[in-house]
Amino acid sequence: MTTPARRTRAGTTVDALYRTLRERIVTGVYSPGQRMSQEQLAAELDVSRTPLREALQRLEADSLVVAHANRGMYVAPLVNSETEQSYALRLLVEPPTVGATIGSLRDSDIRDMATHLESMRQHRGHSRRFQEAHQLFHDVVLDRYPSNFAELTRTLHTTIYRHQSVYLSHARTPDDFIECDQYFLDAISRRNAASARRIMEFHLIDAALGLVLDADPDHCFDSLLVAMRGRDIVIEHDEQGRIERPAPIYWIDSDPVLPDFTTSNLALVAPPGRPS
Repeated sequence: MTTPARRTRAGTTVDALYRTLRERIVTGVYSPGQRMSQEQLAAELDVSRTPLREALQRLEADSLVVAHANRGMYVAPLVNSETEQSYALRLLVEPPTVGATIGSLRDSDIRDMATHLESMRQHRGHSRRFQEAHQLFHDVVLDRYPSNFAELTRTLHTTIYRHQSVYLSHARTPDDFIECDQYFLDAISRRNAASARRIMEFHLIDAALGLVLDADPDHCFDSLLVAMRGRDIVIEHDEQGRIERPAPIYWIDSDPVLPDFTTSNLALVAPPGRPS
């Protein structure tokens, strides 16, 4: 487990406390189910109870902590269905936003993305550093979203980020992410909005399957399948929504904008009636 950050100073504001506690929860310093004792936290962070209580209430509103009657507050558990829902919403929001904003990316943005992608390669064996580099890679584009879109997306990232520290420790995951992000960067460098949009769709679905199914191989998908239908994407699954990996996937409108790509979770195939 990561060592907690430095103690905060007495008189720390509610905002600063909130950010400190949120960072520790999201990165796993405080693990799911851990009791958030106000007495212990006040001593650890060297703060008074009043701002600490307000910060915890804000974290409760973010669904990062939960209150139990007569038992106090605890770090919220990781719930597979919530992760699936976060990816489903990202699938509906992000790919078209990427396509619409690609023209606003500067050459310096593309160089920054290349730098973060190289950092992903260098840290493929260190899950925390890899995760940070991967986040920075996509943040370059996220910073070009309209502010309300960016705020929603960052909220969805919070739920996902807590799960990724486990998923990214699996051997195949870093290589799958690096390969997909390289395709994404190539499309952006060419200012090919259609290709970037579709690669983003593939990447989100691939990451969702890996994260959810590693936690529960028998998970029955619902919201992600609805979002995929809304995007005219077809994936092989049974009547209950269970998916076996690598799952065949295709886009009904199969323009040649996706590379020939297979990961440990997905196998891109041609739509029925079209040559592979």
